[in-house]
Amino acid sequence: MILNVDLASDVPIYQQLRDQIVEAIAEGVLTDGSSLPATRTLAADFGINFHTVNKAYDLLRQQGLIRLNRKTGAVVTTTIADPPFPAEWTAKARTLLAEAVARGIPAEEVLRTCRSVLDSFGSAQREDTP
Repeated sequence: MILNVDLASDVPIYQQLRDQIVEAIAEGVLTDGSSLPATRTLAADFGINFHTVNKAYDLLRQQGLIRLNRKTGAVVTTTIADPPFPAEWTAKARTLLAEAVARGIPAEEVLRTCRSVLDSFGSAQREDTP
């Protein structure tokens, strides 16, 4: 797995790391049981503070995407989403879609983009809609 960090981005580094790990899980690059690099190793690779990596890992742990253990480190866990997740996800999607509509992107293009993004996660298990 290759992670990229844009130090000049407005997006916090921990969020960039978190998002890229989530995408790697969705793409099947990281699967259940995959180990993530140690926080100090990853921090040294990017020249960032290890607390930044730790924050990304802790966020992933809180979201149920990884488990942290002193012996095994950070390990991907693919579990069923907890009950509040669908409502949270729907609220985030609603806001993102509202931004697209507010900026004048046609509904057909929004749907095409959504389908394209979902298709890019080909190894993810999901129900296909016609």
